[in-house]
Amino acid sequence: MPLMSIISCKIMQDEIIWILENDSSIDEIIIVDNENIREFIEKLDKVNLQYKILSLEDILSLPEIKSDCRKYTVLIHLMELGLHRSPKELKIKVYETISTIAPFSSGILLFYGLCGNVLGDVEKDFEQCSISCPVRILKDKDHRIVDDCIGATVGGVQNYLSRLKSVSDAGTYLFTPMGSKSWRELIQLDKLNSDPAKALKLMKKTHEMIGYKRVAKINTGLEYTENFDDSVREFADLFDFEILEFDDGNQEIFEDCYYELKAEIEDK
Repeated sequence: MPLMSIISCKIMQDEIIWILENDSSIDEIIIVDNENIREFIEKLDKVNLQYKILSLEDILSLPEIKSDCRKYTVLIHLMELGLHRSPKELKIKVYETISTIAPFSSGILLFYGLCGNVLGDVEKDFEQCSISCPVRILKDKDHRIVDDCIGATVGGVQNYLSRLKSVSDAGTYLFTPMGSKSWRELIQLDKLNSDPAKALKLMKKTHEMIGYKRVAKINTGLEYTENFDDSVREFADLFDFEILEFDDGNQEIFEDCYYELKAEIEDK
């Protein structure tokens, strides 16, 4: 059986856990050891999923990963959320990671979207490189690469555009459960100013200047990230934002892309 590798921004860790919980054919889960996995493995423990944590160096040295045809293995490599602050750096890191894990992978699925229009050619680029396995990225039913994690969560490009249009009268943050927990890390609030109060004041002024007035909860139906309501309320209170709520989050794109690649590599 094959080994599928999933390279993902850690903000989509809940969707990965949902996949792992719902595919009973998985024989082994391997987590690449790095600084991004602490919360992820805590969630895996809570749902009683078994896994191994290995460094990339250890994984590369295990010949059975390449040769054991009896097992279907899923390998998870979570990437730093802060890479989104520099699309150019994000592309470099994602491409480097693909090149590193391709030799022992039967297929690689990116839990990413266009992300600043830097990953739109990733499938074509690695086909041209003639690496040893297919590389796929999240796409909707119209075969369009999703824009980002919100676009994937709400079902694709057209649905995302409709959602954005519905809140276009004022700047609106769109939060999934992990997004509500990760916004400080994403913007590196502590680096904006050594004084947290001054950093928040600067953000408030920025919001006023560009017209941000709301935060919207995108309910995904997943409960791996706790206290979603409280996290959104805290964010709204900090910036005096109105709270909206949308119930159109789902796992359809993640599921479809996962099983499409699984079928592709099993047929090889």
